[in-house]
Amino acid sequence: MPQPILHTDRLLLVPLADRHLELAVQLDADPEVLRHIFGRARSRDEVVTSHAGRLAAAGKVDGLGYWMAFGTDGGARGSARPAREEDGDFVGLLMLPPAHGPDQPDDPTVAELGYRLPRRCWGRGLASEASRVLLRHAFDTVGQARVIAQTMTVNAGSRRVMEAVGMRYVRTFHPSWDDPLPDAEQGEVEYEMTREMWRAGRGG
Repeated sequence: MPQPILHTDRLLLVPLADRHLELAVQLDADPEVLRHIFGRARSRDEVVTSHAGRLAAAGKVDGLGYWMAFGTDGGARGSARPAREEDGDFVGLLMLPPAHGPDQPDDPTVAELGYRLPRRCWGRGLASEASRVLLRHAFDTVGQARVIAQTMTVNAGSRRVMEAVGMRYVRTFHPSWDDPLPDAEQGEVEYEMTREMWRAGRGG
């Protein structure tokens, strides 16, 4: 099952492809976007490497992977989704790969939800809107048993998205950091949505 094109009221979500590299480079050039992930902007070479890794990871479980989101007028409230990506503005990278990190289960039925938006698109509800359609895809189309999401404990914005889409807090944990970020001593949090929760309407 290839990754499908997905959409919401405001967004067109297109499977990540080679042609999206420059958008990824621009996104990761803003240190504020990566404040709770790397604590700094990333170099072009770093983004090239991660872009190739994402494309490779997208084929490990049918239907899972990464999407680039496009909206009209930057995804402004009340706007309609563009018909094609070239008709819209880039508004974010959405992630739904198999969970595979050191603090995650090695289980093909568990996916990890993530989102990364340009700063100009913050505060518009776009991450929540896109996350809902990714959860629907994970459970109703791919058949995942569970979707998790992780972020730094102090990342209040990301935690609000997780809670807004109906995910529940699971734990706080303290990963081993080679180069700890500010506030890393407060650890990371994990939220989850299970298939049972989704069917019960928690994620609707």
